[in-house]
This record gives sequence, C-alpha cells and structure tokens, in this order.
Amino acid sequence: MYNPSVSGGSATSVSGSRLYRYEVKGLRQNAETDKMDNPIRKSGSVFITVPYNRMNQEMQRITRMGGEIVSITPVNEADTNGQSAPAAAQQDNGKSMTQATPKAKKKDIPVNLYKPKNPLTAKVISNEPLVDEGGSGIVQHIKIDLSGSDYHYVEGQSAGIIPDGTDEKGKPHKLRLYSIASTQHGDDLDDKTVSLCVRQLEYQDPESGETVYGTCSSFLCNIEPGAEVKVTGPVGKEMLLPDDEDAKVIMLATGTGIAPFRAYLWRMFKDAEREANPEYQFHGKAWLIFGVPYTANILYKEELEELQAKYPENFELTYAISREQQNAEGGKMYIQNRVAENAARIWEMIQDPKTHTYMCGLKGMEDGIDAAMAAEAEKNGIDWNEFRKQMKKEHRWHVETY
Repeated sequence: MYNPSVSGGSATSVSGSRLYRYEVKGLRQNAETDKMDNPIRKSGSVFITVPYNRMNQEMQRITRMGGEIVSITPVNEADTNGQSAPAAAQQDNGKSMTQATPKAKKKDIPVNLYKPKNPLTAKVISNEPLVDEGGSGIVQHIKIDLSGSDYHYVEGQSAGIIPDGTDEKGKPHKLRLYSIASTQHGDDLDDKTVSLCVRQLEYQDPESGETVYGTCSSFLCNIEPGAEVKVTGPVGKEMLLPDDEDAKVIMLATGTGIAPFRAYLWRMFKDAEREANPEYQFHGKAWLIFGVPYTANILYKEELEELQAKYPENFELTYAISREQQNAEGGKMYIQNRVAENAARIWEMIQDPKTHTYMCGLKGMEDGIDAAMAAEAEKNGIDWNEFRKQMKKEHRWHVETY
C-alpha cells in the first residue's frame, strides 16, 4: 500500500545518502526471486545495510521473505551512541503504511509546574494589537514576565490563565488555556518571558441577541502592562516540535492557531535564536498554510514574510484569505481549499518519515482537510483514516483545535 517511489527521494540527496542497519531474524531466502549479497543464516540475526531512499522497499522484501526486523540503527550519523531504534510499525497484513523513523531519546517536558490552586503571579510586560486596520475582531500579542520563577516550557505547549474576579456564583473564574506563541527562550531570548496570542471571544446570545464577550479573552486583551496575571502550566505534549533539524514540518493554521507555529518558526529561522542556540540549526522544510478572513488579519505578517524572503528554500508561506480570495469553484477560499489545491504535494511529503503535520485553530477546519486528503489518498489506493492513524502512532500527525 505504501508507494516507495514517493517516499524514497533522490539517492543523491542528503537524506537519500544516509545508511541504516537492519537487524533481521527469521529470513528465508528464495535463490531465484530474492538474490542478495548478504549471507542468510538459518537462525539468529542477519544485519543488512540499507540507504535511506530504499528503506521501505527493503522492509517489504524482508517481510516477503518471512523476516522480522528487530531494530533499525543509523550507521553514518555522528551521534548514535550505538543504540538501536525500534522496528517500523506494520499493518496486520505485513505491509508497511509508513516507515517509522528511529525514535529520538525522550527529553524532559515540563508539565504543571504551577497548578490552578497555586498559580504563578506574574506581571504583563506588553500588550500589542495584531490586527491591522480593516481586519475583523481584536487579537493581541501579550508578553508576560516569568522572572523569579522556575516556570519554563518548550515550543508547542500551552499556558493557563486565571482571570481576575469571580463568576455569577461568586467563585473564582476557571482557567483558560492558550497556546504559547514564543520559543522556549522567550521573545527577549532571556528565558524570562512567555508570550500569548489571544483573540477576544465575541458572539451573539442565541436567545437574547445580546453581544457576549469571553471572560478570560477580554481580561487578557484589555490588560495593561504592569498588571498582574495568574499563570498555570505549562501543559501539553501533543504539539511538540521534533528535534530533528532535517525535519519537514507542515503547519495548518486558522486565526490564533498561528501561535505554536510562530514559536516553531522563530526557533527555526530567527537570527537571534539561531545565534543563541547553535545546538539547533534547522535546515529542513517548513510550510505554513494560514487561513484568515482578511489580509489585515494575517497575524505576524511582516515577520512571517521576512522569514520567507530570507529562507526561500526552507520556508514556504501560503495564505487562504476567505473574504478576499476565491477557490476553484468561485466560493470563498478557506484553508481546506488550499489543502485540496496542494493535496498531491502534501501527500507526497507525508510519505517521508521525516514529515510532521500540525493543525491548530478552529475545530471546523478538521473535516475539510480530512476530506481533501481522503480524496488524494484514494487516488493512491490508500484509506486515509487508516493512514492518518498510522501517522498518529508514529507521532507525525498533531492536532490541537478548539
């Protein structure tokens, strides 16, 4: 079911030239149909060295010969420590859907350093508007001082905010979670701040017709620099950025769903970040597809386009501006329409085990994106739901919608 011609890539590419050693047991060799140079033992393990761009073909051949892959070890990377990676995930019928990459060593992820019963009381440093004139709604970039605390986080996590005041029952308001929009080093690169991208919630009450404003989002959007704010967390492990500097990262965002992707992109491409953190120098591929209603609602527009201009080979930026652009059918251009337009290319990218796909924003975006990718998967004889489940198991499909 897996298409090796899609996944392999050029043998002359950086990834294509990498070698991996398969430890295999239980092989049986047919002298006529499965000739190979490696000697086959009747028992025990055999070791087969495979270039990256032929990993899937070799795995299929091993499966066809009744072999079981015990481990996969990179043999020409600088820091392998002699450790073997777990074998690739397979379908029940023995054929692989996607080739899992060797798992990286788990890093310590901070979680719930500050809980709702004992939040961190921090001060707001700045509160800046992000929507230009002509845009809809209010969205603010809020930077919070973490000095004097042990609050720390990584890209892709969320912070909890407990707004001041009490609810209609006289009890303290419950916390709300917001995706963190800054890198783990903060906007000032001093490890002392966290930044949030917050849209003021506004809707019409279906019964009274009155305009209702979100409690926490209004509190944050109107907060003054110097004011105190109660912060909890951080929380979340679903949206973490891979450590692999060669990774391909597809980001699908609507509105304030840009927050975690700003953190990723700043860490990948901002000059100050790259200079301050030589241990992480991204040179893979990042592609952001960003859905907004108007051009004026493109959050962080100037900085995003600056990064694209500076790293055209590594960062691609695609907009879906619903009130200003039309899709192929003449309707509004939503993010699912952009995904449908680029479905063949996205499908090709996600065959690569180095590709991670992230989705963040309004929950309504999921169905349209799934429909677009299901149509493309069907063209390739693949069931999209099963393929997506497999990517999820391999920690390559990440969704955070609300």
